[in-house]
Amino acid sequence: MSLSRDFWLFAVGRFVSQVGWAVQDVALPLYVLDRTHSGGMMTAFILAEMIPAMLVMPFAGVIGDRYNRKHLMVSFDLARGVLLFGVLAFNFIGIYQLLIVQVIMATMGAFFGASTGAMFPDLVEPNELERANSITSSFNIFARLVGPALGGFIYAIGGIPIALLVNAVSFFGSGLFEILIRYEWKARELESLGQVVSDIKEGIAFLRSNRYLWTLMGFAIFMITFAEPFGAVLMPYAMREILRFSSYQFGLQESAFMVGALIGNALIAAKFGRKAGRYLFHALLFDGIMILIFTWLISPSSNLTTDTAFLLLAGVNVLWGAIEAFESVPINAKIQRAIPTEVRGRVMSAMMVLMHAAGPLGLLAVGPLLDRYPAWLVSVVLWVGMGAVVLYYWVKYRKILTGEEEIGAKEKG
Repeated sequence: MSLSRDFWLFAVGRFVSQVGWAVQDVALPLYVLDRTHSGGMMTAFILAEMIPAMLVMPFAGVIGDRYNRKHLMVSFDLARGVLLFGVLAFNFIGIYQLLIVQVIMATMGAFFGASTGAMFPDLVEPNELERANSITSSFNIFARLVGPALGGFIYAIGGIPIALLVNAVSFFGSGLFEILIRYEWKARELESLGQVVSDIKEGIAFLRSNRYLWTLMGFAIFMITFAEPFGAVLMPYAMREILRFSSYQFGLQESAFMVGALIGNALIAAKFGRKAGRYLFHALLFDGIMILIFTWLISPSSNLTTDTAFLLLAGVNVLWGAIEAFESVPINAKIQRAIPTEVRGRVMSAMMVLMHAAGPLGLLAVGPLLDRYPAWLVSVVLWVGMGAVVLYYWVKYRKILTGEEEIGAKEKG
């Protein structure tokens, strides 16, 4: 069964805007550092993107269920393009002006994400969701490979104005693809503020009452709690402070992981499809082996030279990226299948809030641990934590997680 024209319009449109966003995502921190030389200001820009999105996400989910999702998607893409063109036209490129722009962009991005996330499964046959997710993930990875290099080059030759211009054009380009999507969505529009609160409560109640969905989300939250600090803090720290990789080598390790992720998503799209979920625990087992190799590599028992360690870790990262695809794609597809389209926006928004809140819990713990204990020991602690989660869910819920027992969204309790 081939994927529809509307899916490809959606995927290509998203890719165009993701490349533009990646360009700005690289250029903006460079601009902030060039102007302020302040780590605190850098943190402020990160928080200006994270906090508004977290606050409005539940409301964005309600809007995504109550109004035409295609219209919302196109409108927010075009609105972000207009905003950036306005920033350039009126030369609003001061640090505090861009900080305000960052808040507005993050808010609009939350509404855009809620509508597109709820709309996406409607463009694909249920049995094709794994394949479709792997293709969009591949596009996203490719954007993350191309965008940063392009962003650094554009900033070097044209500064922040050209980077903002590229992103503005990308939003309009994305909108042009999205306009061509055929998608009908009819729902009762909001009549009062009280309905917003009622809809949010309904989304949370649906999530809590659906055992199948709650199991998938619980597994994802626990894994994020351990995996986020491992990837975001421990690995960069160990590569720079222990393995002494250069900035160039550091970047190549990230690229190796992305190449592996592309390979994994390509395998799911071309060969495995919905069957990929059967190999979830196999992937998690190999994930644990990769962590043990990394732990040995940064431990005192490893006497490898920097160059040898670099080559070994690059190979590990390629495998790691491919393995990660077999973990994330099946779980995402199962979640999408389990939620009826009429409540998908608010339920997925509630899930995203919970999942995004899980990451900082681990991040807050790992930093102080690295200040007091060797990195290899902290890696062992995270490995044990992830292993305990995997073992628990394998014993109690492996049929749900592998797809042997896909409970419909109407089956609760």
